[in-house]
Order: sequence, then C-alpha cells, then structure tokens
Amino acid sequence: MNAQKTAPKTFNDLENWLNDRRVTEVECLVPDLTGVARGKILPREKFTEDRGMRLPQAIVAMGVTGEFPESGPYYDVIEPTDRDMQLRPDPTTARIVPWATDPTAQVIHDCFDHQGKLVPFAPRSVLRHVCNLYEAEGWDPVVAPELEFYLTARNTDPNTLLKPPIGRSGRAETSRQAYSIDAVNEFDPLFEEIYDYCEKMGLNVDTLIHEVGAGQMEINFFHAHPLGLADEVFFFKRTVREAALRHDMYATFMAKPIAGEPGSAMHVHQSIVDKATGRNIFSNEDGSASDAFHHYIGGLQRYIPAAMVLVAPYVNSYRRLSRHTAAPINIEWGHDNRTVGIRSPISTPQARRVENRVIGADANPYVAMAMTLACGYLGLKNKIKPKPEMKGDAYLAPYSLPRSLGEALDWLRREPDLHEVLGKEFVTIYSEIKELEFDEFMKVISPWEREHLLLHV
Repeated sequence: MNAQKTAPKTFNDLENWLNDRRVTEVECLVPDLTGVARGKILPREKFTEDRGMRLPQAIVAMGVTGEFPESGPYYDVIEPTDRDMQLRPDPTTARIVPWATDPTAQVIHDCFDHQGKLVPFAPRSVLRHVCNLYEAEGWDPVVAPELEFYLTARNTDPNTLLKPPIGRSGRAETSRQAYSIDAVNEFDPLFEEIYDYCEKMGLNVDTLIHEVGAGQMEINFFHAHPLGLADEVFFFKRTVREAALRHDMYATFMAKPIAGEPGSAMHVHQSIVDKATGRNIFSNEDGSASDAFHHYIGGLQRYIPAAMVLVAPYVNSYRRLSRHTAAPINIEWGHDNRTVGIRSPISTPQARRVENRVIGADANPYVAMAMTLACGYLGLKNKIKPKPEMKGDAYLAPYSLPRSLGEALDWLRREPDLHEVLGKEFVTIYSEIKELEFDEFMKVISPWEREHLLLHV
C-alpha cells in the first residue's frame, strides 16, 4: 500500500483521520540532523491547527551526543538567544504507531521561522529545497532506497563487542549467509512483526533479504518521490529498532558495527521523469542512454567526494569504505558492476536509473537524498561529462573518496557549488556539528592504540 496516496492531504482531512481511528495521543515528530525523532507528545484534544507548536531552533541542529558548539559560525545561523521555531504538521505523513498500547498517531512536522519561511538547516527543509529545484526544471525525481542493517544480541556495555543474536534454532550465526532463506527464517517472529507494523503504517517496503554479514539484513523500498520515501526510511528505522527490542535483540544502522564483517549501506536508485511527457529523461526515444543520463553520472562523479561527509556522517562511517568489502572506494561508474560507486543496473529504457552505492546506512535519509539529487542536478545543469565507464574491477583503481571525517569536512567546505544548492546555512550548521563530534571522538583512546602503542613506541 502506498501511504502517500491514502494519507490525509489537509489538516481537516487529518482531523477526520484521527477521529476515525479514535486516536488519543499524537506524537509530533521532527527529524533532527542525526535522524533522531524529536518533538512532543500531545493529547488528541490539544492537537489543533490553530494551536501550533514550538521548539528551540537548535533541536534540529545538535550532534549525535546532544552537544552544541560553544561559539563560532554555528551562531551566525542559530540565534544565540535560542529562539523558537514554529512547527506545522504535514498531514500526508500521518501514521498510526502500531506498537502503542492506546491508539496513537505519529505526524512529521516541518520547521518554520517567525516570518513563515522554512528553517533552512532542518533536514526535511533541505530535501524540499532540492526537490523544488527539480520542480522548477519540469523534472520529477524518483528514488528507491535499499537499506541494510544488522541484528545483534542485546549489548548494554559499549566496551563489549557486538555479537549476532540467537535465532529460533537456539544458535547464533557464525558464518556468512548471503541470500539464505533459512537464515532469514531464523528470525521469522521478528520479521512477521516488522511486516505487520509496516503494513499498518502503509510503508512501501518490498523485499527482505539476508545480506553478506552475520545477522545482516536488507530491506528494499518501492520507488517513489524522494520526500515521501525519506519519511518512510525515517519511520522504518524507528520501527525496526522498536520491533527488535520486543524480541530481545538490537537492530543497528551503524555503517560498520562489527569488525571483520561488511558494513551497511543505503543504496539509492534514482531516475528523473519529465513532468510534461512522463518520459524517463535518462533514455532517448530509441531506448539508448541519453545525454542527461551521462550528465547526471558526471555530476555524481564530480561532487560526491566533496559531499561525502553528508552521507558518511560519523568517524565509524569511513570504516565501511574499504577494498573488497561490498562498499566502494571511488566514484567510478559502470553497468551492472557492484565494485563501483555509481552503478547502472540492468533495466528497460523506461526504468533506466543510477544507483548511488556510496551512502551509508547511518546517513540521515533526508540529507542523503538531498545530497545525491544535488550532485546529479549540478551535473544536469552544467552538462558535466562522466569519466569513461569502468568495465573491470573498480577495487583495482585508486581511492578517490575522503578517508576520514576530518578530511571529508575539509572537502565540503571547499566546494561552493554544493553550498549554493544545499543552502549555506545548512552547510554551516552541518559542518560545525560534525567538527564538534570529530573533536569529541579524538578525546577517546582506542583499544588498538593501547595494544600496539603502549609498550612499543
């Protein structure tokens, strides 16, 4: 079921939707920079259009540890007086909370300033802005994410290594079980509940597979408009974590949670439809690949390295991007080639698309989709030609992506084209928060350093 087609369109529709379901509480949600659900829970009778809701600006602009910069360019964007922003519900995002005891709804809100303008550094605002750029060209972007994640045994001590969970057989996986049906069936009760939750929420989930890593899974989404699908990924992450807890395990979207196992990605398939004709602009009328297809790839190749920090947002993210681990190390492109960063899957001309394989599962879905669409947009507008197709093993080619969070931040700061498309306020806030997180991480001494440096240097 496509929730975007069945969800309420206006606030009056939303009122009727809530009444029909006898909702008693409403979770008013705002996705923050990390992708965490912030907001307030209101009794149903308090959730009215004229009431409005306010939160401090910085709530959507904090680090993963909940910290804020003490000074610097951050406060050129965020008011030092900690002003409020006004939240307005998007009725099309209304979903029932399927695990709640009493009838509860969850509704995503957009953030506005006191002049009624979208807050430019809120992640949902950034994606809206990029989609509007496509709208102005008469283009309709279409995306389909594939989201990987790990199931692990409960782990309450951050100093203890993660382990695969116990399945129905009473045993944990000890080897890699790529595409194994039986390995997925080990967790039948969990996945039945996840699918049940997704159906009740109207999420467009398609196939579930077992990925390469021990306890690693992947869920695919049907293709749709980027904003609606980013909402669905946001809801899905929350849903899977909740369902896993109810089955005495964890679900994690860390990019590299377990040493020696593959990392988790969020591959995003993308194509562009001409709104006037309904035609996929990546294909010519004779079915061949169009100039727009190649220019889009050229934009991804030109700008992904500088935009890398937007889709590899943590120090852990860069552990995923290493040779021969089902993750790219460069931005080569090729047809039906999984060693490259930009893949063109086998398809009909109308379904011709590009798959961005660089994005990590830990990325904020709104920021990730804004990033890849922004890079492709610049390629289309500037008619950027791609490099020759990589027809061999791209792991034999050199690294061409940043290798660390600090390096990636430097690359983003030096790319003004991305600042213009994504918004200077957003890039400033994002960069300052990631700099803060990097500084906090550098205060931690790792076991590797104690093992190899303590007595040897």
